[in-house]
Amino acid sequence: MVRHAGRKNSRSGVIVILAASVMLAACSAGGRGGKEEKESAVASEPGKYPIRAEETLTSWEPMDTNLSAFVTNLADSPFGKQLEKETGIKVKYTHPADGQSKDQFNLLIASNNLPDVIEYNWSGGNGSYPGGPEKAIADKVIIPLNPYIDKYAPNLKKLLEQDKELDKMIKTDSGNYYVFPMIRPENGLVFRGPMIRKDWLDELKLDVPVTIDDWYTVLKAFKERKGAASPFSALYQNEFNIQDAFIGAYKTANRYYIDDEGQVRYGPVDPQFKEALTLLRKWYAEGLIDKDFALNTDSKSLDTKMLNDSTGATVHLLSGGMGRWMDTGKKKNPNFQLVAAPYPTLTKGERPFIGQRDFKYNPAASKAVSDASKNPELAVRWLDYAYGEKGSLLFNFGTEGDSYTLNNGTPAFTDKIAKDGKYTLQQMISQYTKPNGPYLGDSRKNFNTFKQQDEALKIWSETDAAKHVMPQFITPTVEESKEIAKLNTAITSYKEEMFIKFVMGKEPLDKFDEYVKRIKEMGIDRVTKIYQDAFDRYNKR
Repeated sequence: MVRHAGRKNSRSGVIVILAASVMLAACSAGGRGGKEEKESAVASEPGKYPIRAEETLTSWEPMDTNLSAFVTNLADSPFGKQLEKETGIKVKYTHPADGQSKDQFNLLIASNNLPDVIEYNWSGGNGSYPGGPEKAIADKVIIPLNPYIDKYAPNLKKLLEQDKELDKMIKTDSGNYYVFPMIRPENGLVFRGPMIRKDWLDELKLDVPVTIDDWYTVLKAFKERKGAASPFSALYQNEFNIQDAFIGAYKTANRYYIDDEGQVRYGPVDPQFKEALTLLRKWYAEGLIDKDFALNTDSKSLDTKMLNDSTGATVHLLSGGMGRWMDTGKKKNPNFQLVAAPYPTLTKGERPFIGQRDFKYNPAASKAVSDASKNPELAVRWLDYAYGEKGSLLFNFGTEGDSYTLNNGTPAFTDKIAKDGKYTLQQMISQYTKPNGPYLGDSRKNFNTFKQQDEALKIWSETDAAKHVMPQFITPTVEESKEIAKLNTAITSYKEEMFIKFVMGKEPLDKFDEYVKRIKEMGIDRVTKIYQDAFDRYNKR
């Protein structure tokens, strides 16, 4: 039986949780309660399914918003039932409310009642576990997975042996594997960007905007000639979720990024960030940006604005945004059309400095095994199923003969999924697959139902994001993580408070230098140095 070296029968010490800029501390008591680990459920050969386990696992994970149209729990979906059938493992799921994952995660960690596995961002980046995976392991919240992967996860182990880049991504500098990762295929790295109502542009005889000046012209026309209450809107989830659109035109970012010399920088204190704020402030004052943008914390509010003609442009997802809105919008208005716009620049012909481009490893949708798990071996075997051939087909396409068929070895969604008269493709797929989560993504999977989506991928890929997006999976040491936990959350909270005030005009931009000075006093140079050191160590792994 593999046991985690150094683990105790009870978790001890203070787990520091930062929520809404308030530090919560909780002393967490034992997960194993002194009981012996169970051999019976994992006695069969790893990699062989179904296991027919008697024990029920518990999993805390977000549920796809599309799935909520059908069920309230993943276990009740066709996917959940098929996964249980194929693995032989019963799972009880708990789902945080849409838009409340961070707050409910913090409450979960402080509750002293952890499930077997937790799907969350453990990387240490913005919106993740404070201090990252080394801190989570030191806090006795999650366990290092090295011995478990080696003995009980042959599918993932094989992938890591074949893909050294992926292997480097999902472990800490000390060599601890800490999650079962969501692995994106190469054609799944870009999936979000600016989009705009093409039917409105055609009606107003305007071209798709390319530069900042173009955008001003278009948004002003949307307000004055189309009567749009909020010409531009976007989700607000811990920050204005525009993937640095508009801000990137000034060669900076609303986050940590890598500059042209390979150095980590904190964009919100760059001198040119003031120029970006000046632009957004002007647009907000003129009613071109949603006056309630900071209240758009869940997808439903943005859905309403996009589909009732209140908003004509946003930055959002390819499938969960553009495709879903096109499906729904065309039923009400046959002319409804969304198209991608390039990430805007100051000068026409200039290549965008940054935009959305992720890495093959997606920390936000990966699962860790908690220190409270009474049977981590069973949890690991359950998670490993998603990386084998049969498991990957289930997670990507669902059940053969029901949600997909194989045509000369190539999976294709059935008409039941692709041509339902009531529900969108994204909604139907959400019932039979797991759109996001820890599994091996398949490049043959395509959610696109409109040619505009295929074109969007090409347009949004034309940026220098690959050079400038800082990896979210670099791992500071435990001591460094403690510093980050102490400094970074307070800095981010203050930055975001001032961002909203600057954009809304509640604070004059004359106070920008004072704001930068305050952030420097709060320790931003130290945090940047820690990230630089971690980035350098990552590059040397």
